[in-house]
Amino acid sequence: MDATGIELRVEGISKQFGETRALSDVSLSVLPGSVHALVGENGAGKSTLGRIVAGVLAPDSGRVLIDGRPVELGSPKDALALGIATIAQELALVPTLDATANVLLGVEHSRFGLLQGSSMRRRYATLAASAGFSVPSGRPVGALSVAQQQQVEILRALSRDARLIVMDEPSARLSGAETEKLHAVIRELSAGGRSVLLISHFLDEVLAVADQVTVLRDGRVVSQGPTAGASAASLIEAMLGRTLGAQFPERRLPPPDTPVVLETIDLSGPGFEGVSLNVRAGEIVGLAGLVGAGRSELGRAIVGAAPVSGGEVRLAGQALRARSPRDALRRGLLMIPESRREQGLLYLRSLSENVSLSSLERFSRMGLIRGASERRAAGRMLERVAVSASPRAPVATLSGGNQQKVLFARAMLPVPRALIADEPTRGVDVGAKRAIYDLLVQLAGEGMAILLISSEMEEILGLAHRVVVMRAGRLAAELGPAEMSEQAILKAAFETQAEAGGSAGDVPAVQA
Repeated sequence: MDATGIELRVEGISKQFGETRALSDVSLSVLPGSVHALVGENGAGKSTLGRIVAGVLAPDSGRVLIDGRPVELGSPKDALALGIATIAQELALVPTLDATANVLLGVEHSRFGLLQGSSMRRRYATLAASAGFSVPSGRPVGALSVAQQQQVEILRALSRDARLIVMDEPSARLSGAETEKLHAVIRELSAGGRSVLLISHFLDEVLAVADQVTVLRDGRVVSQGPTAGASAASLIEAMLGRTLGAQFPERRLPPPDTPVVLETIDLSGPGFEGVSLNVRAGEIVGLAGLVGAGRSELGRAIVGAAPVSGGEVRLAGQALRARSPRDALRRGLLMIPESRREQGLLYLRSLSENVSLSSLERFSRMGLIRGASERRAAGRMLERVAVSASPRAPVATLSGGNQQKVLFARAMLPVPRALIADEPTRGVDVGAKRAIYDLLVQLAGEGMAILLISSEMEEILGLAHRVVVMRAGRLAAELGPAEMSEQAILKAAFETQAEAGGSAGDVPAVQA
């Protein structure tokens, strides 16, 4: 992976979108062979600065210098010609093409106008081996897991022989083991002379791999220096302008005789088999496991977004035969999906339209939407989740954290009995995370049954009353309040069948 690194400098960069000032007089330097991290709350301007460096956006003022020379970055193609590649926060893959074609898109091997398939496959295999990734090369990327798709994005950047790589939340969709592989790749890139501008919400990641860190708040640089002198607490204080306080809100365990609201009985479907679990009113049950363990597949099947091949779902004691999420919603079950962009939000629609999307029947008369009533109800929900933007504003104008809160506003409008929250804080900053944690605990306190799917161990341990661990599509363990620990969850997630003392099918049904 050796390459000649480049020095990136941005000087006095400012950028404004309408009345919103995204960046104000921002300056920083990324030295050859170094990893420079950029942190801040959602809306602080991190991704905007990354897009300027990538040639996606032009600054209103200021300049970008490469190896001391001012450059004009009119497009990503211009940036790539100068040795700058980008791994965007939102994946930009062609779902019908396989991994090899996506990785080498635009730099294909050809002869006399014909693609050289064998040469491309060899190149792909070399890149994947150097990065330590094992993504299937012949399958359409649309059929790959989200984590594997993220790895394809990383391999595509490496295929360009870039000398500076802008990584915007590269580990947000990866498991712990896959994140460690990514960190090893970043260190190898740096050791080989390449420069990395790392935009991340994960402060442990920043402290582990970055040499320098710049903190943005409200579009301005508020702190800059080596990570050797920083800590998670000092970075949070710089990001927020205050100390965060307790990371998780206080939770109360519901009484043991509280009725079961959501239950699966020997449920099977694509990616999981024989799953039995339950969630009581006012309870948060954490669903943990490695990427690929079947957690999201289970959640989608429960709400009717994926097929079920056997077993039963029960809601409030009655069979729920949901053929679609709409059927589940009518019965009082709603899911906040893993990806807000691909599965959750209509980005060009207004906040009120997104909030009311699951409750349109409530605001319609003779097939026409009563806009004023819709906006009033959406406004109340947005106020409750602390989103201060106008209900008429497009949801695409919000930061990632506020976009995620819009999904919660939508979930709260119909007042469901049960909620499945799949990675509810993915891609949001520490301040927005705490706000979402408060919402989850508040909803549970109001009697809602919540199934929390999360890859973040601290999140599971900090919020859940019980933890259910999945492994290879089956239940591996249930941990009560006295048994919950990082070690116990990891042991259940990684334990082999032989070590477990039997097959995964021997795991008993989970009981409350």
